[in-house]
Amino acid sequence: MPKYLLIQNYEGGRGCDTPMGEWDPADIRAHIDFQVALDAELTAAGELIDSQGVGQAVTVVVSDGATTEATPAAVEGRLAGFRLVDVVSADRAVEIAARCSAAPARAGRPIQQPVEVREVMVAP
Repeated sequence: MPKYLLIQNYEGGRGCDTPMGEWDPADIRAHIDFQVALDAELTAAGELIDSQGVGQAVTVVVSDGATTEATPAAVEGRLAGFRLVDVVSADRAVEIAARCSAAPARAGRPIQQPVEVREVMVAP
């Protein structure tokens, strides 16, 4: 079966433009509970390989083989987390991504964060 990387970026989402740190604690709990339940469902179905939230990134550039620059990555398009799934089709990966985008945000409204779906390439 093909594997897909579902990439969730932190862009606030159409349904919520408030950073999670400013949400009511009950809304944060509902969001996390949703993520845990979705992971449990995908694990039980044998589709989830891994799921992780990620922290702030640093962009590193090496020039002339020696000089290294390390700067905080831009906030826009910042990676919030990912799921790696092993599913029967691209359609199923998109279906799971849609559920991720529907995770509850403030007051239970769907967060509507963009979720990028990329097939994991297999080396020849």
